[in-house]
Amino acid sequence: MKTNFKWLALAAAALTLNLGAASCSSESKTPAWEWDDPEPEPEPVPASEKPRFIWVDAAANFPDFANSKENIARDLAKAKEAGFTDIVVDVRPTTGDVLFRSEVGDPVQWLGAWLPQGYSKVERTATWDYLQAFIDEGRKLGLRIHAAFNTFPGGNASAIGNEGVVFRDAEKAKWATQLNLEGGITSILDAPDYSAKFFNPVLPEVQEYLCSMLEELAAYEGLEGIFLDRGRFDGFTSDFSDYTRKEFEKYIGATVVNFPADILPAGHKSGLPATQPTYMKKWMEFRVKVIHDFMAKAREAVKKVNPDLKFGVYVGGWYADYYDVGVNWASPRYDTSAKYAWATAEYKNYGYADLMDQMLIGAYAAPNRIYGSTDWTMEGFCSLAMERTMGDCPMVAGGPDVGNWDYEDQFSQEEENQAVKNSVAACINACDGYFLFDMIHLKKADQWSYAKAGIDAAISEEK
Repeated sequence: MKTNFKWLALAAAALTLNLGAASCSSESKTPAWEWDDPEPEPEPVPASEKPRFIWVDAAANFPDFANSKENIARDLAKAKEAGFTDIVVDVRPTTGDVLFRSEVGDPVQWLGAWLPQGYSKVERTATWDYLQAFIDEGRKLGLRIHAAFNTFPGGNASAIGNEGVVFRDAEKAKWATQLNLEGGITSILDAPDYSAKFFNPVLPEVQEYLCSMLEELAAYEGLEGIFLDRGRFDGFTSDFSDYTRKEFEKYIGATVVNFPADILPAGHKSGLPATQPTYMKKWMEFRVKVIHDFMAKAREAVKKVNPDLKFGVYVGGWYADYYDVGVNWASPRYDTSAKYAWATAEYKNYGYADLMDQMLIGAYAAPNRIYGSTDWTMEGFCSLAMERTMGDCPMVAGGPDVGNWDYEDQFSQEEENQAVKNSVAACINACDGYFLFDMIHLKKADQWSYAKAGIDAAISEEK
């Protein structure tokens, strides 16, 4: 059929006139035709379908788990009964040694833990695979097992001894981060106030070493996911080595003549200095880029071994103060500089939420600060995490540290018990799941029933 272009032109002109009349009419803003209905908003995921995570710190739980599969089975059964769906088992503690099969890392020989007689060594004499024991028991119970991996620590020092590869291997000791202290640039190995001995995250050999271990970890059949913990700089004083200085100067295309004073005052550990040094904001931007780029490498290392394994991180919820460890866990679409004066316009480019399959947010507020919309409330930490990640990470779960939330002993045991219960709904309804740190606290205070009551209540609200 021959097309009548003259008719089409007249129809188009008429349509243009109608559009103009519709947009100028004082009687109605609704056009005469109807558009297809917009996509409906997705229904919120009910609490019963959201994951409920409980963390198992390696050192704190070592007295029970180091040499006893029976104890692992006992406590995973308690977690299942309480309503938890996911277990996060720490398999690379701050010593940097490992509790999984590895040709790269050294196996954990002992860890320090609090026993009735005080802080003591707990030795591992068992030879069975620690992580595999959790996977096997989790499979029996229908629990998903995730591995937690302390990323940049390479050793730990305490009154009961030093342990870790930085104390055994002279070459890896050279990887130790260099701190900007009041007395000058100092290796963290020579800084007694720093128990966890971090590597310098900027070093390529450090990143390659860690990615090699992550590849080994990703090879575990039946593992649901990996969470990187301490995937950051040690703090504001880290890292001020010659290597990092040169990399920073390459990044900004200039020489920092007055180093480190033009970046950060010597010994400055937290908060923003009263007077902002010349390169401070660019230095903060550079550090988040280092961590962002490492996370991209770590994700690639994991996914090339097992594309289905969930890759994620644990981070503290206090985003507004998280610049001091060089981490931007928000979406790269979240304009940090529009919210906070300490961020450059480019800071947002190194948000890494879009690299993650899952994130655990430490919503570590006090027992009387459960509800709210701001930082330093559990609910607020969770809802703000959702705002900051902007949907880039498919699963963001948050929750409390139920053992270290009352340093001044202000609350009774019953008040803390009720806070455990109430924290569940406050957090799980504000984000994609619930996260509790740590299993040892529930065990010591016998708070399993309060966690269960909170989970049951959150689920029953749907009915």
